[in-house]
Amino acid sequence: MSGGWKDRWIVCYECQKVELSKPIKDEKFKNLFDIPEQYYMDNTFLRSIKLNYIKYEELSPKQIEVFKKVIKDIKAEERKAKKEAREKL
Repeated sequence: MSGGWKDRWIVCYECQKVELSKPIKDEKFKNLFDIPEQYYMDNTFLRSIKLNYIKYEELSPKQIEVFKKVIKDIKAEERKAKKEAREKL
């Protein structure tokens, strides 16, 4: 019996931290992955994309597009939360 994606364990950030901290030489990708560490801690998808890049040294245009979209969504949520917190004061 072969395993699939459903059989995989979710790996915590601390377990992947060493691999995630490997240097990225390509400036384009260095800038792409230069996001707050908290984003990687909170989001397994962002970690998986970065790990794929580290492993294969490339990403598809779709992977890059979705990575950027997730970052944009996270930032929008942060702005919304800050706005709501200010309104409660």
